Amino acid sequence: METAVGLLRRFGLGDLSMRRLARELEVQVGALYWHVKNKQELLVEVAAAILGAPALAAGPDGPERSAGGSPSDGSGDRLDARGRILHLAATLHTTLLPVPDSPEVVNVARVLAPGRLEPLTRLTELLETAGLDRAGAVSAQAMIVNHVLGSVAEAQNRADFDVPGSDAPDFRWALERALDGLLHP
Repeated sequence: METAVGLLRRFGLGDLSMRRLARELEVQVGALYWHVKNKQELLVEVAAAILGAPALAAGPDGPERSAGGSPSDGSGDRLDARGRILHLAATLHTTLLPVPDSPEVVNVARVLAPGRLEPLTRLTELLETAGLDRAGAVSAQAMIVNHVLGSVAEAQNRADFDVPGSDAPDFRWALERALDGLLHP
């Protein structure tokens, strides 16, 4: 997986093929099929490896709380979850941004094996902690992840075509507004 992720980082999805990977590993293509069934399964594993980055495995240093600590009415849990959601989404954005075509790879994995993408499962759990029911949390997770992936794809396209501008301020602002609507008290 390390070699596959390295190929993706260096050359993008267009050059991440089973043949290229076999060549890099100095093995026959058939040998790869002992480990992955097809390219789609390879992409799921690549996405899981990218999203398994240490920055995503660890949460924020501490929950985001109001200055007075956690209120006894339980609303402190919602504040903690909101801060953790913001942190996780921003870390996803930062982790995926330098990896060419990472939005496409993660989207394939989301369709084929969503359970392999632990940070996305954790995001759903945080949304439930913030007060959404399971169906709402799943839908909200999809919306947030689509926002992250869309923002990353736009930033990568801007860089590829040397178009000035950045989505970073808009990304955070839009994410905060979405959470304001989703997690209203």
